[in-house]
Amino acid sequence: MEYEVVIGLEVHAEMATRTKMFCSCPVVDSTQAEPNTTVCPVCAGMPGVLPVVNKQAVEYGMKVGLALGCTINHTSLFDRKNYFYPDLPKGYQISQYEHPLASDGLLVVDTSKGEKAIRIRRAHLEEDTGKLTHVEENGQNYSLVDLNRCGVPLLEIVTEPDIRSIEEAKAYATTLRGILRALGVNSGDMEKGVIRFEANISVREAGTDVLNNRVEIKNLNSFRAMERGIAYEIDRQIKIMESGGTVAQETLGWDEANGCTYTQRSKEDAHDYRYFPEPDLPPLVVDPDWVHRVRASLPELPRARAQRYQADFGLTVADSALLAADTTVAEFFEKTAAAANGVPGKTVAAWILGEVGAYLNRTGENFENLKIKPETLADLLTRMGNGEVNAATAKVILSTLLEKGGTAGEIIKAQGLQQTSDLDLIASLVAKALAENPSELESYKNGKETVANWFFGQVMRMAGGKANPQVVREELARQLKKA
Repeated sequence: MEYEVVIGLEVHAEMATRTKMFCSCPVVDSTQAEPNTTVCPVCAGMPGVLPVVNKQAVEYGMKVGLALGCTINHTSLFDRKNYFYPDLPKGYQISQYEHPLASDGLLVVDTSKGEKAIRIRRAHLEEDTGKLTHVEENGQNYSLVDLNRCGVPLLEIVTEPDIRSIEEAKAYATTLRGILRALGVNSGDMEKGVIRFEANISVREAGTDVLNNRVEIKNLNSFRAMERGIAYEIDRQIKIMESGGTVAQETLGWDEANGCTYTQRSKEDAHDYRYFPEPDLPPLVVDPDWVHRVRASLPELPRARAQRYQADFGLTVADSALLAADTTVAEFFEKTAAAANGVPGKTVAAWILGEVGAYLNRTGENFENLKIKPETLADLLTRMGNGEVNAATAKVILSTLLEKGGTAGEIIKAQGLQQTSDLDLIASLVAKALAENPSELESYKNGKETVANWFFGQVMRMAGGKANPQVVREELARQLKKA
């Protein structure tokens, strides 16, 4: 039997505000700050305190909603979502339910099969919970509670069940993360938990429109975990169905170490949370002029930027997407391309994605901390383009620039790396290479034309990599023909 997977994603994104959602406590890096040091009576859930809505969080939520093509609702309401867990001190979470800030959006993503439109059901504001750390020590198990994260503004973005493959799920998640970063509302640092995915997954017989029982995998904090978790659930549910069983509707956790899901609790429905209006907060009314100002402030989004790169620079779809996904990388590319006189955009993109990208992968450094500036890379590529250095030498220079900084001109002068096009010198090196390798020359005469590339390498080695490759190839072809 053929099966089809039905996936809906819920994304919890922390809003990068200075203070929390309903109080003036500062938002801190939960991986760095001492536990329970940024907590007040409001976010600790003490009796009698009054929450106050963070205006910046509302504006950030509006930005995301508008970027996703949502309708910003004139009036939205906060509710109390009741459940009991050790990291939720009030015993309820202030959230939005029936009347969210934004609704009815659409996100178009690119996949190997073309464009896929995924509907956005809602984007609503809420507060984050605290953080539990589970400890096993001397045979004892216990949990520690850190309330620093309690009350941090969250935007929950919920799709319709439109996703039909793991590829589409990843494309949606990566595209959304790029938008959040481009808007400046979220750092996108998934290792710190500022974006968390929850996947609702069900499987059905292909060709039907029935929606079977679904499971929800909670708190997937990496693309890899999301992909592996969804893949595991698809396989598990198909096996249950083929054995004649029924998939239980439940909430699952993901065990990264063992590569499997595990049961946390039976799946709640909305009525289980006993939603009711938050009595301490009035309706959130958004003025149309405010919406207009926020819309006008939206930057160019990654997908539009990628399409512009394809049109303006002739880049491939893949290269455009990689450059446009991160605002820092995109700005670096555009500044380099603008400063690199006469250097094609394709060349600039190839060096950033190739040589610079390889350096970052090797060292683990962040793009934001690069020692090289766009103008410096542009200068190097310009020198390569006008023949002052060849590509091999340029790579050596770039490596030094990435590690130590400086300028291309300084390194070329200090290390004597300027390319030579001296025809007499190059002709003598070619003649020497042919004379010192008679057996290889004989192989070439006998029809093994690939030996010409070997001779090219020998000449470049003898020239210390500083000979003009085009002049070398032309002179080598001339002397081989003569031989």
